[in-house]
Amino acid sequence: MKRELINECRLRFPAISRNEAFSRSAVAAFAVQQDPTVEEVAAIKTAVSEAVTNAIVHGYRDSEGDVDLFMKLFSDGTILIQVKDKGRGIPDIKAAMQPMFTTAPEDEERSGYGFTVMESFMDKVRVRSAVGRGTTVTLEKKLRGKASPKGT
Repeated sequence: MKRELINECRLRFPAISRNEAFSRSAVAAFAVQQDPTVEEVAAIKTAVSEAVTNAIVHGYRDSEGDVDLFMKLFSDGTILIQVKDKGRGIPDIKAAMQPMFTTAPEDEERSGYGFTVMESFMDKVRVRSAVGRGTTVTLEKKLRGKASPKGT
């Protein structure tokens, strides 16, 4: 069966901390079309929260900008979410995806587990970045939903 796009949404908002909560709510409202379980919604919200927080805190550390949030639902139950910024970029993606890695100054408390958290809640996490041009984090998860039999 070919996977078909059934709905999509694009949002742009300023990279300010209060919009992290907005992004969580937006993604949950969009995903609800697939009748996900409470656990699936929580997983998506957590992963998006981490990606948006990274864009705000690291991407735009010393500057202002916008975060773009793209969401797509597919006929096979997959939700695909992209979080994009046009901020600082990541010089070494492989290092950045290691647990406890952070570029935050020493006086800030940052765990360095953002990508690890995303990977634990989503089926796929892809990161593309270019220094001085920004970062795109793509999150993908197949939603089984409440109506699906267990184990499918």
